[in-house]
Amino acid sequence: KENVIAGESGGITQHIGAFSVSMPSGKSITFLDTPGHEAFLSMRRRGADVTDIVVLVVAADDSVKPQTIEAIKHAKEANVPMIVAINKIDKEGVQPERVKQDLARHGVTVEDYGGDVQSIPVSGKTGQGMGELEEAIVALSEMLDHRADRDGNAEGWIIESSTKKAGRVATVLVKRGTI
Repeated sequence: KENVIAGESGGITQHIGAFSVSMPSGKSITFLDTPGHEAFLSMRRRGADVTDIVVLVVAADDSVKPQTIEAIKHAKEANVPMIVAINKIDKEGVQPERVKQDLARHGVTVEDYGGDVQSIPVSGKTGQGMGELEEAIVALSEMLDHRADRDGNAEGWIIESSTKKAGRVATVLVKRGTI
């Protein structure tokens, strides 16, 4: 239900945003939102390097674009498992099967085609499929045994930083420990 692009110039995400979401299941998932626009290649690369699971969002009406291919490449280079969210499924005339075929051409074989990558049809507008996406993320995370050690020295990454009137501000993604 978050409208990330509402405050962005030109209606596109222009920074890496990190936020935790309490899910209906009671679990909390931290999302790292990277820009999809082709001009933000290095941000997408950095996002893949610091995540546990990549949720590759592909628009059902656009299918695989050059920046999608780059995001696939980054996820593979970072050796990060992937889940595909086929977005805009609520629109008329969309072709989710075309998306799956296009992904297969670029080395991402979804379960429907005999691969090991889950694909979930979703709508960011209506919320359709978001429960299934949550289930897929939680199941893969549990299968991979992703858990953070809360004790000990903190370790993480500075995702973004800026200077504001009040001083310097940074978004930190904590991998282990507590700040």
